[in-house]
Amino acid sequence: MSANKTALIIGASRGLGLGLVQRLTEQGWTVTATVRDQQKANDLKAVPGVHIETLDMDSIASLDALKQSLQGQVFDALFVNAGIMGPQHQSAEQATAAELGQLFLTNAVAPIRLAERFVGQVRPGSGVLAFMSSWLGSVACPDGAEMALYKASKAALNSMTNTFVTQLGEQRPTVLSMHPGWVKTAMGGDNAPLDVETSTRGLVEQLNAYAGQGGHHFIDYRGEVIAW
Repeated sequence: MSANKTALIIGASRGLGLGLVQRLTEQGWTVTATVRDQQKANDLKAVPGVHIETLDMDSIASLDALKQSLQGQVFDALFVNAGIMGPQHQSAEQATAAELGQLFLTNAVAPIRLAERFVGQVRPGSGVLAFMSSWLGSVACPDGAEMALYKASKAALNSMTNTFVTQLGEQRPTVLSMHPGWVKTAMGGDNAPLDVETSTRGLVEQLNAYAGQGGHHFIDYRGEVIAW
C-alpha cells in the first residue's frame, strides 16, 4: 500500500518521532529524519535505510541548510514532531521571558517556519503535512492545569497552523494537527496508558487515510475529530 512513498520526519531521535520512522519503514516508506544531535541518535541509526539529517528547529540558518540539503526531493508526508514541555513549574507567575521565548519559539513558531520552507516539496494533490499538536492545545479542553504553559504553546501552534493554511494556494496539501494520545515517552511519563507503537501506528493510519482529502483537520491518532 505504501510502496515507494517518501516521508520527512522532523525530530526523530526518540519517542514518537522515532516511532513514526519505525512504523513508516515497516510499511515500505523511504524516510528522511532529522535530529538535533547525531550523537544521541543511535536508536534511529538502527532503523534500516533511514537517511538522517541534522536540524536545530529554532535556528533559521539550520532550517535553510536543511532546505538546501533536501532541495528537489518530494515527500508524500511531512511530519513536524519536534517540541518541548517548557519549564517544569508551568507557572505564568514564575515564567521568565527566556523560558517563554524558548517554549513558544520551539513549539509554535519554528514548526511554521519549517513548513513555509518545505510545503512546496510535499507531493501536490495527495501529500500530507502533519503537525504534532495535542488535545491540550484545544481551547475547549478543560484539563491539564499543571501543564498550562505547554497547553498555551500548542494552542498557539494550532492558531499559527490555521493561519498558515489559509495562505496556501490551490495546490496545498492536506494539513493535519494531530493528537498522539497520552503516550509513554520522556514527555508523557510512565503513567501514560499508551505505548509508542500503538500511538504511531494510529498516526500513520491517519496519514494514509487523509491523503488527498484536502483541508485542515484537528484529529487524534484514532482519527477522531477534536474541537478547536
